[in-house]
Amino acid sequence: MIRIGDFSKLSCVTIKTLRYYDEMGLLKPVSVDMFTGYRYYEYEQLARLHRILALRDLGFSLQEITRLLDEGLSSDKMRGMLMLRQSEIRQQMVAENERLQRVESWLRQIEQEETMSKYDIVVKKIEPIRVASIRSIVPTPPDQGSMWEELGIYMEKVHPVGPCLSLYHDKEHKEVNWDIEVCEQVSDEAKATPRINVYSLPGYEKAACLLYKGPFNNLGEPYDAIMKWMEENGYQIIGPCREVYLQEAVAGKQDDPNTLTEIQFPVEKVK
Repeated sequence: MIRIGDFSKLSCVTIKTLRYYDEMGLLKPVSVDMFTGYRYYEYEQLARLHRILALRDLGFSLQEITRLLDEGLSSDKMRGMLMLRQSEIRQQMVAENERLQRVESWLRQIEQEETMSKYDIVVKKIEPIRVASIRSIVPTPPDQGSMWEELGIYMEKVHPVGPCLSLYHDKEHKEVNWDIEVCEQVSDEAKATPRINVYSLPGYEKAACLLYKGPFNNLGEPYDAIMKWMEENGYQIIGPCREVYLQEAVAGKQDDPNTLTEIQFPVEKVK
């Protein structure tokens, strides 16, 4: 038998780690001196320790390793575990590659403009929501006011459960005749009418989102920023753009500087 200090030197594993493995039941010493508390190991235990280290290097947790070693490491079981780790690592690589692209985008922006962008774009999941809505063709976005007035009459008897939003259904920029849907978030009790549609607006796993504080008549600038960001980071739009009005403008004022809007584009990576 050899003492824990010598076993630590042979294995290049710290004494603290060996004690932790002992506490977990992952690698217990063959003997513990009842008077001094010294732990003693056998040389043959190096093989088990090497197996633990090899599995740790593959990314398995100590709990997974304990289960694998205690239950026996059959080739079928190991194959299944390795295939799962392979899938997890590939997903991590995709995520890290996307993160690298975002870092490079920030660097390009700083190098080209010698300043930080005032708009931060994040990719997040958006959940499905139930909405009451009116959809119509209007000359330009500022002309959606009449739809909001009509929806407002309906909402006098319905309690909103979240911020209102507009959906822009056109797949490309238009000068006139915009396909716009104005929405209020409602509960399941809300009922449709001949003019008001009530339905569940789908969620998306990924949406590029930008938070903008300022007047509606300056929305072109944040839209340019998010469109450029999506192109540089390899995203394509897969659903209608949403403007979520977290802090609404004063009625009829396109120049209200205190308006807080989140622009959301459902996206996926370009294949």
